[in-house]
Amino acid sequence: MNFLSHYYFERYSLHSETVLGALLPDLLKNVDKQYNFHPQRFEELMFALPQTMHISEGWYRHLEVDKLFHSSPFFLDHCHVLRKQLDPIVHHLPIRASFLAHIAVELLLDHILLDQQLVNPARLYEHLAQVPDRVLEKYLRILGEVDIERFITFYRRFIEVKYIFDYSDISNLSRALFNICKRIWDFEYSSDDCVKLTACLRRYKASDLKNYLDIFHYIQGNLV
Repeated sequence: MNFLSHYYFERYSLHSETVLGALLPDLLKNVDKQYNFHPQRFEELMFALPQTMHISEGWYRHLEVDKLFHSSPFFLDHCHVLRKQLDPIVHHLPIRASFLAHIAVELLLDHILLDQQLVNPARLYEHLAQVPDRVLEKYLRILGEVDIERFITFYRRFIEVKYIFDYSDISNLSRALFNICKRIWDFEYSSDDCVKLTACLRRYKASDLKNYLDIFHYIQGNLV
């Protein structure tokens, strides 16, 4: 799941550190996709302070949410159906349609949460800004092998730009999706590619994602 969908499960959290923890694995991957951490190996240190303990709690829930989501019939079925619709749109590009379908389902869910006003992105950014840098830096030092200066620079920019608000307009998803794909494949996309992808996403949202809340209820009901 993407940032807002993870925040959905923390939207009533009393601790900003827990909200940060729910996004932190993906934030780190945005900085370096090679990052791979296991905070449970450092629980004695993480749980020594309430603030770092709350970050770990959010992190653990992130992992459980992703596990439930990616193994769910909802996700697998939607990826299968959407892939078939994306194939003719990206057949001239090196993009693997199955990968595009995967991230498109996730971004569409974020878009719908905004569109239906089920989460407040402003409050999400407020939570992230409220976590002291010293707490985040302490957590990253315990994890080890993190370029802390590079991550903090990215993190501050992430909070400042607030690009998640852009997801409220479905037409912005196409460029976001293509740009994610460009991290993997070397290609250029045209404005016509964006128009066709946006039209596909609009149709899919209207005709196939009316049951979008099912996956959130399923995950909520199965979280430990």
